[in-house]
Amino acid sequence: MKKLSIILSVITAAVLVMAGCKKVDPLPYYNDGSQVVLTGPSTAVVPGAADSLKNVLNLSWTSPNYGTDPNTYKFTVEMDTTNTFATATRREVIGKQETAFTGKDLNALLLTYGAKLGVATPLYIRVVSSYGNNNERYLSQTIKVNASAYTDPSVLTVSATSMTGTLSTASQPGLTFNWTKAFNGYNGTITYSLQYDSSGKNFASPQELPIGASLVTKTFTKGEINGTALNEGVAGGATGKIEYRIKAVTAQGATAYSNALSVTVNSYQPIIRLYMPGNYQTSTGNGTDWTPADAPEFIRDVRPDALNKLYYMYIYLPANTEFKITPARTWDIAYGDAGSGSLSTSGGNIKVATAGYYRISVDLANMKYDIREGRMGFVGAGVGAGWTPSNVFPNYAMGLASTNLFVGLSDFTVDGWKMLDYNDWNSGDISATNARSYGSSGPSGSSLEVNGPNMPNPPSAGRYRVIWDGRNRDNVKYEMSAATEMRLVGDGIEGVADWNPGASPQMTYKGKGVWEITVALKANKDIKFLAGNDWGAFDYEDNSGGSQAIGTPRAIKWEGGSNFKTPATAGTYTITLDENKQTVTIN
Repeated sequence: MKKLSIILSVITAAVLVMAGCKKVDPLPYYNDGSQVVLTGPSTAVVPGAADSLKNVLNLSWTSPNYGTDPNTYKFTVEMDTTNTFATATRREVIGKQETAFTGKDLNALLLTYGAKLGVATPLYIRVVSSYGNNNERYLSQTIKVNASAYTDPSVLTVSATSMTGTLSTASQPGLTFNWTKAFNGYNGTITYSLQYDSSGKNFASPQELPIGASLVTKTFTKGEINGTALNEGVAGGATGKIEYRIKAVTAQGATAYSNALSVTVNSYQPIIRLYMPGNYQTSTGNGTDWTPADAPEFIRDVRPDALNKLYYMYIYLPANTEFKITPARTWDIAYGDAGSGSLSTSGGNIKVATAGYYRISVDLANMKYDIREGRMGFVGAGVGAGWTPSNVFPNYAMGLASTNLFVGLSDFTVDGWKMLDYNDWNSGDISATNARSYGSSGPSGSSLEVNGPNMPNPPSAGRYRVIWDGRNRDNVKYEMSAATEMRLVGDGIEGVADWNPGASPQMTYKGKGVWEITVALKANKDIKFLAGNDWGAFDYEDNSGGSQAIGTPRAIKWEGGSNFKTPATAGTYTITLDENKQTVTIN
């Protein structure tokens, strides 16, 4: 009985405790929700440029009936051109059961997928619903909509409706084209080019000038615009109308063309350039064998009767040289040997069997060429040769330092003189075989003229160094300076302060461009030649690649280079510097 009483007391106490506690509400409950049903257009979507800002694709879907505020529901619209959605484009919508795409939006999406303009492209669409924290995700059914991308071209304007060009203004700005961005809304790369064609041809066979990516303005020079007219058959010196338009191409290949604009072009005959690619280029430092892109360029004879007709080049060629002549830095057109000094696009390689310095001349108008010894010398009353060309070579010859570059020393009186490349005068005709004399009315540094006036007289009688410089093919010029001394400087001379021009020994002039000195040299040191008693004077550096050879001529250069190395063994040596041959020899 006592045990039963204890049990009843415990039960009663528990009931009383429970009766005294406050009631607790259950945890919140959220519905799992359900799959939404997507609704789209019932017909194909075919927008145009005018629909850019209009809603053209409207989508809506049912509620997933989640157990929270509908304003927090998250919906992700996925679109792809395949129903795998492997490369889907996504748009997130919060709290709404609908969205719309403008014509611009839809067009950009289709272009990104590489859709062809004006061609129906299947577009697969579905909606992913979820709570705001991405829980309870459901996929709607997939619908397919046929949609078409539209062309959205640039709008083109031009700075003028006419242009006149000349040779002297070829590099000046000609026309500036401005255009709006094509394919508005598309974020990929768009590449632009300027197309042109003769007016009235409706771009049946247009040609193009590349512009580049993402640009919306471009200024072309008068020379470039003149080229478009010539390419469309407008003869030099004539007037014609050329139409221009902008071609825009997306990264996926969609293409749009702007409006066309007509420009009247007053054309001129442009400069024609010639180049000489061949198997000699690499070995002579003239680029890469058989590569027009870096082949030497011919000098143009700019006399009015010879312009775009006569060309020439002075160059060293090794044995068994072969080459052709191209009017551009490509192989699109190439002239070869057609026999008897004639050129033809079907001709074979032009060949030179023996190594030496050559003058290569081309008569483009008559398709002729001429190859002879390449040389330059002094002629006139101011030099020993007098005005008799046959007296010039070899006693008054200059040295060919490099392609189209001569250096020579001579004694001058205060009288007239010229430079001449043959043992006779030019007969006055315009041909590849004729001799060339050079004159100028300007001081040192001025341009030279073929068959021009006598050179300016030197300020006083004496020995002078003259440079014939055709490295700038557009401006052949000369330089003249006194050649009274030549010093040996460096840190390789016994008993002489290192690199002190004023204290350095002078060489003895032996005539015909030759200087000589006998001196004690230190081993494996540096020397160079300076035509004055201070830095800044004309000087010669090494062009032999660091040779220390004894008794072997080393090539020299005067436009910058490394110092010469003294022999590997110290001793007394005789050094001969030959400016006409452009060599130095240590014996």
